[in-house]
Amino acid sequence: MSKIAITWKKSDIGYPKNQRRTIAALGLRRLNRTVEHKDTPAIRGMIFKVRHLVEVKEIA
Repeated sequence: MSKIAITWKKSDIGYPKNQRRTIAALGLRRLNRTVEHKDTPAIRGMIFKVRHLVEVKEIA
């Protein structure tokens, strides 16, 4: 299974609480930090919800 790198690029201030919780659930604690996750449908759904706040790259 491939992995993806998720980088938090834009602040969540002013966005709904559920989007802030999604950022936290992805393991992102500070702006411009990157986390790695397995590429699963659940993670993809979370990314889709906050796609305007994060940047995603696939890791080979």
